[in-house]
Amino acid sequence: MRTLTGKRLALFLLLTPLLLYLFLLILLPHLEILNISLRERVSYGVYKFSLASYQEFFSEPLYWLTFLRTAVMSVLTTGITLVIAFPVAWYIAKVARGRSKSVLFLACLIPFWVSELVRTYGWMILLRETGIVSNLLQFIGVVDGPVELLYNDVTVMVGLVYTSMLFMVVPLVSTLEGLDDSMVEAAYDLGGNGWNALKEVVIPYAMPGIVSGCIVVFMLTLGNYLTPTLLGGKDSLWFTEQIFTQFITRFNWEQGSAFGILLLTLSSLMVWLGLKLSRQSFSETVGR
Repeated sequence: MRTLTGKRLALFLLLTPLLLYLFLLILLPHLEILNISLRERVSYGVYKFSLASYQEFFSEPLYWLTFLRTAVMSVLTTGITLVIAFPVAWYIAKVARGRSKSVLFLACLIPFWVSELVRTYGWMILLRETGIVSNLLQFIGVVDGPVELLYNDVTVMVGLVYTSMLFMVVPLVSTLEGLDDSMVEAAYDLGGNGWNALKEVVIPYAMPGIVSGCIVVFMLTLGNYLTPTLLGGKDSLWFTEQIFTQFITRFNWEQGSAFGILLLTLSSLMVWLGLKLSRQSFSETVGR
């Protein structure tokens, strides 16, 4: 009995920092944001319960169109990141051997040794009107004058994919490393080709890594502020910029909180939908 009590006490002590972190820095702030979003200022320091902030969102086309645009571009970014990251992860996990494997993984990791701000400014230096890419295009005669490659959707997408790549590669590599090569060989022995092996063996086995990577990338992209703002400019129409505007520029905390809750709701629904479509459970996805 004493041993059991000691184990429970040890488990409680180990979990206490995590539980405090989740309660104080995640649950409590979100509950306060929800509370702020459900009130309306009557006079200085006086508030009443109201859904006016949510009504304002649905009545103003700029808000909900930006919301939909952010969701669609986040889904596209997640899909593109997966398509690019999967071959990279496969090569690292199943083809590369020894030191080359470590070098390739390190090459994916090195860009993340600096902050997202520095990496985004790097793209701005490359793609601006007087940047390296514009000068190269002029030098080889493709264009006659400077070309501005910033402040468009394609550039924003490139920046978002680059920013999210590592978070897709890591879970895929971790999952694919556990795949037995004999399973792929068996697919060929049974008359299948490369596409059959990929569809029937590799993708089903890698599904937990795919789902976990997509969840992380989608949530990071949906909540990204720096990359869309810097690469897309003032007209990037990203929803996090609307939240920033409400909180910092207009000091409208009620509206900003409502936008934050809506963004959280969207991300939660998309994660739930992704798990349902892939027939994965959250525990299986995290477990891999």
